[in-house]
Formats: sequence, structure tokens, C-alpha cells
Amino acid sequence: MPIARFFRRKSLDQLVGETVVPQHQLKRVLGPIQLTAMGVGAAVGAGIFSSIGTAVAGGAEHVGAGPAIVVSFLLVAAACALAGFCYAEFAAMVPTSGSAYTYAYATLGELVAWVIGWDLILEYAVGNVAVAISWSGYFQQLLRGLNLDWPGWLGVDYRTALQAARQAAELSAAQADLSALAPDVQFAAAAWAAAPQVAGLHLVFNLPAFLIVMLLTAILVLGIRESAWFNAAMVAVKLLIIFFFLLVGAFYVQPANWTPFAPHGFRGISMGAAIIFFAYIGFDAVSTVAEETRQPQRNMPIGILASLVVCTVLYIAVAGVLTGMAPAAQLGTAEPLATAFAARGIHWAAGIVALGAVVATTSVLFVFQLGQPRILFSMARDRLLPDWAARVHPRFRTPHITTILTGVLVAGFAGVSNINEVVELCNIGTLFAFVLVAAGILILRRAEPNRPRPFRTPWVPWVPLGAIATCAWLMRELPEKTWKRFLYWLVAGLVIYFFYSFRRSRLHNSPHRNPAGRSP
Repeated sequence: MPIARFFRRKSLDQLVGETVVPQHQLKRVLGPIQLTAMGVGAAVGAGIFSSIGTAVAGGAEHVGAGPAIVVSFLLVAAACALAGFCYAEFAAMVPTSGSAYTYAYATLGELVAWVIGWDLILEYAVGNVAVAISWSGYFQQLLRGLNLDWPGWLGVDYRTALQAARQAAELSAAQADLSALAPDVQFAAAAWAAAPQVAGLHLVFNLPAFLIVMLLTAILVLGIRESAWFNAAMVAVKLLIIFFFLLVGAFYVQPANWTPFAPHGFRGISMGAAIIFFAYIGFDAVSTVAEETRQPQRNMPIGILASLVVCTVLYIAVAGVLTGMAPAAQLGTAEPLATAFAARGIHWAAGIVALGAVVATTSVLFVFQLGQPRILFSMARDRLLPDWAARVHPRFRTPHITTILTGVLVAGFAGVSNINEVVELCNIGTLFAFVLVAAGILILRRAEPNRPRPFRTPWVPWVPLGAIATCAWLMRELPEKTWKRFLYWLVAGLVIYFFYSFRRSRLHNSPHRNPAGRSP
């Protein structure tokens, strides 16, 4: 079998034409404000409310950036801006639901499209899991602020509780004080000890994470217009909370906490950048609703690039205030913004921040949960996945089957997964997608230089090459364990493609294929 058959490409005209097939047609109702809100809603959440703490303080497998986390944000912003230009060009030129998967199909061929589609499934699924876990942490903190008790064993995942219990057991065996453990570790260890047991198995499950995913799944099935306005309302609330944190927190900044500025040098800055990249994941999710956008040639670039600008300004401001409020070593928790207020004894403000985090992470989870079904929908429309995944609800015009399936799977994994591990896995998946999209711009500029482009990436080839280089650098900074898990996922995807998807592919079974392998 000729290798070229695995790299057959779809024409851009064919991709656009598929969006008007009645049985697969979605509603075009979104405008630039809703798209920008969607990008901000997807990005400003778990990254700034949760993973920034680990990036500042460091962890078991990496050093922290310390106050120099602001530099980490600038580096990531530069990388995302370069990738954002590439996404904007494709989204305006190919306004379909498949995002990077669709772009790769038109430029790099079916096999690469499958790989990136499979990669996007990982990105959104793992991202959803991480955000749901973060939401659960802030939700429980909010309840504690209201003097309401939630059973610890129903508020933490099994793996985290088991690891915490082992740490506590080691200290007890050494007759050491358990107060030496971090507060979140103490909480998880206590949850493990209090959990009921069946046949010796501790019944530990993150129930809030499970329930929030299922609730949002139900909303998403109802319609894209309703979903967009729901997201816009949540974005407005969380921006108010962030402004509250900045205004109040600024009065408690101690410049001494900014020293040393970069305790681990550029190594800490670069590793911090690799972690807080999670805070920028979201602007690319805007491209998944291109098929539901009015005037996508104009509005998609606005939504993608405007959301990047808003997020960067907010992140740098929050990072500066956060690291000025408390020493970096104290911020390595799942709720660093609330921790900073609590460290200064401002518990009422910590409660408000916890409320904001609940709202913020809800909107992030909402947009992620919106994006993934549309990736599955696009792949199924090409018959790379089962046909039922491409069905659209006859009344709501949403991909309801993939939405429900995604919700059930994400909810289940959110109940049992560890946040630190899934965040890093999400990062590598997203960065890989960015690299391939940037490569696609270079290829298409050479293959079809005269094609009309409503939005053009500036300074080609330097911007795409810069996106590839910076994203590859951030990927290199991720732990070896993350790379291994990512490669295992890709290998599994390739097995599925060669033994199932390739034989079913609509393009493979098309009766008309030109010698170049491109469908007419």
C-alpha cells in the first residue's frame, strides 16, 4: 500500500461545503463579543486560580519560578500569540468545528489529521478533568467558609488520598509531627482515614467534580445560544472577582516577598512557563465553534486574538500581586489566591476569592466541555469515528451524543484523578497541536499562495517558525513521565487509525480522488 494514501488531503472548499449538509448543520449564532467571552471564559480559570501556585512554589518533579512567574507569563503569552495568529488565519479561512484537526486535514493529510484529532481529544478531556478537580477544591473551600461540612472522602480523588495517607504514615512511623505536612495533604490523609471501606477498599471519590461536569453537560445539550449567554454571565462575574483580588490584595503586598525574584534562575522560569501554559489553554477552543459563528471570516480572528490580550493583562497583574502577598513557598496549594489572603489573616476575602474561583472554573469547564464534542463530531463526519458521533439533535441542533458521552467520561475520571498529573498531560497535548497548526500555515502558504485569506498571519514564515520553536521549547520543559504518557496515548491512537479508521474513512472510500491524493 503506497504511503501517500495515508496523507490524502481534503480541499478547503470540500471542508467548507460539508458544513451546509442538512443532517450535520449547526446554528450560526455567535458574534465577536460572545467569542471573546468564550476565549476568556475558557482560559481564565483553573490556570490562574490553581496551577499558578505549583508554578510559583515548585513541586516534586520541578523547581518553582518564584516571583519571576511574571516573566513566565510573558514567555507563554509570546508563544501563544504566535500560535494565535496561525489559528486566526485558519479559522477565518476554514470556519468548521474541527479546529486544528480540520486544518491538518487540509494541509498535512489524513494521518496527521487523525493524530492531531486524537491529540485534541486528550487535550480537552484531560483539561476538563483538571478544571473539574480545581472547581471541586474551591467549592469545598467555599462551603467551609460558610461553616458547612462536606465529607472529605467525597471531596478528594483516590490517588491523592492514598499518597497523602502514605506520607502521614511515614511521619507517624518516624514519630514526627503531622503538622509538617501541607494543609491539603493533611486534608487528603484525613479523608482517607475517614472513608468507609468495602472489602478493604477505601471509598474515596471526588463527588463535586463529578456532579459539576454532569450539570454542564445537560446545559450544553440544550443549545449553543443558551450556552454562550450562560458563559458570558459567568465571565462577567469572575472578572469582577479578579478585580477585587487585585484591588484588595495590592494593599497587602510586601516587596520583600519578591526577593529573591528568580530563586532558581531561568530554569525555574522556564519550568514555571511550561506549567502555567495551562492558563492559556482556551483561546484555541474558540476555533471549535467556527461553524456556529456569524461572519466567521471576520469574527473568529477577533475572538481568538482579543481573548489572548485580555488574559495576558489579567495574568501578569494577578501574578505580581499574588507573589507580593505571601512567600513563594506558601503558595504551592490548589487554591493559591485564597491561600494568599488566608496567610495574611484576611479570611473574609479568601471566601470571596473562593466564590470567584468556583465561577471562573465553571466557565472554563463549560467551554472545554463545549469544544471536545465538536472535535469528535468533525472526526465522525469524516467517518474516522463511528457514525453516531456525528448525529445532531433534531431540535437543539447540538452534537448531543458526543456531548453526553464526553460528559460521562470526564465526570468519571474527574472523580478519581490527580490534578497535577492531568494538568501537565493537557499542556503537552495542546502544545503539540499548536506546533502542527503553525506547520500547516507554512505548508498551505507554499501549496496555495493565491487562495483568498480573510485574515493573514503576519511576517510569514517567521511567526509560524517562532510558534513552532517556542512551543517545542515549552514541551521540552515538561517532566519525562508526562512525555511517556503522551507517547502511549499517541501509539494507542495510531493502532485505532490503522485497524479501524483508515478503512472507514470517507476520503479513503471516495470514488473520486486525483493523483495528488486530494479529493476534488
